[in-house]
Amino acid sequence: MTAWENAGHQVALRGVRMDVHTRCAHYHSLIDVIALKHHCCGIYYPCHLCHGELAGHEATPWPADKFDEPAVLCGVCSTQLSPAQYLEADSCPNCQALFNPGCKAHQRLYFEVESGA
Repeated sequence: MTAWENAGHQVALRGVRMDVHTRCAHYHSLIDVIALKHHCCGIYYPCHLCHGELAGHEATPWPADKFDEPAVLCGVCSTQLSPAQYLEADSCPNCQALFNPGCKAHQRLYFEVESGA
């Protein structure tokens, strides 16, 4: 297991075999280019599996009352988005890099969402 930190981004960022666009050992398609800040530690990770391997503590989802704060990092241009912005977007509003739509299928791992989401 190799942990990379920051990969040229100016935020606290860690991942397992992570490239410069935040693709990791677990999710590494061309459109897997985001990292998510975990509320429990304030560190961006490419995915919940990287957090599980590297953080040493349980992950807690980003609270709904903080959905206006930066918690999603575009791995292409380093733009930080709020969960509210990210959940409404298919791509980065700054560089137009496409985001993997499959990530939203497990958004409950990263964000406090209603039980029906």
